Amino acid sequence: MSTKAPIGIIGAGLMGHGIAQVFAKAGHRVKVYDSSAKSLETLHARVRANFLDLGESIEPAGLISAHADLAEAVLDVGLVIEAAAELLEIKKAIFADLERLAPPAAILASNSSVIPISRISDGLRTQDRIVATHWWNPPFLVPLVEVVGAPATTEMTISKVMGLLASVGKTPAYIKKDVPGFVGNRLQHALWREAIAMVADGICDAETVDTVVKASFGRRLGILGPLENADLIGTDLTLDIHRTILPDIDRTPGPSPYLERLVATGRLGMKTGEGFRSWSKTQAEEVRGRVIRYLAKAT
Repeated sequence: MSTKAPIGIIGAGLMGHGIAQVFAKAGHRVKVYDSSAKSLETLHARVRANFLDLGESIEPAGLISAHADLAEAVLDVGLVIEAAAELLEIKKAIFADLERLAPPAAILASNSSVIPISRISDGLRTQDRIVATHWWNPPFLVPLVEVVGAPATTEMTISKVMGLLASVGKTPAYIKKDVPGFVGNRLQHALWREAIAMVADGICDAETVDTVVKASFGRRLGILGPLENADLIGTDLTLDIHRTILPDIDRTPGPSPYLERLVATGRLGMKTGEGFRSWSKTQAEEVRGRVIRYLAKAT
């Protein structure tokens, strides 16, 4: 894959514009496609705003072009990253189009958060060049990108993608087995499941859950991974703890009924003012700003 070939991004939304920003900052031309005219119209403004918030030059935004025609957007790319809705049928339809429209040598990647890449690539002719690249939000501040191949994905495809990601300042992590959620989201949502279960069971309220995480082990996670911590305290102590606590941890096989009730009653979180907790617009903006400032300092 030539580093001179443009990078294609499918989707100009939350993740797409941020991924485009990363490649543009590294000097790549980036072609962004979206079926939404509004998303394309605001693309450059959002990228420039991100650069300004970080105190960086907005000049790289000039390397990003917006396209309403998919064929035009992927005509000459070396890599295209799909960042569309997290729905299997939508992603499969996009990849069928990409296989037909993108150059035969172009690598086709999906930014899916949880859908195995083998499900997305199933039935396509050129599965050897298809790979998952799961970026984290916001992509221009969180370094990790999980890289996952389907059974037919070649080692060369994986190697090229890993190398390109490292060259633009990301931390690529190769995941050996294509499973739902890969690694990061399996860990994150195991935590969320137990957090929701404790609120549903009346053990504590949502604010207490968040306080406990942020004021205890959450502070260590940036420098001490869970298995490093297990080795630090000793696997023997870890085993003793697990014998007591694991039998009592939530085992609900599907989404929590408590979570389903929140959604059914319109309590969708900050965008509606109420979810697990109540949020004013000012409080919601403060949280978003706090996250951006924290991540910016960590880079």
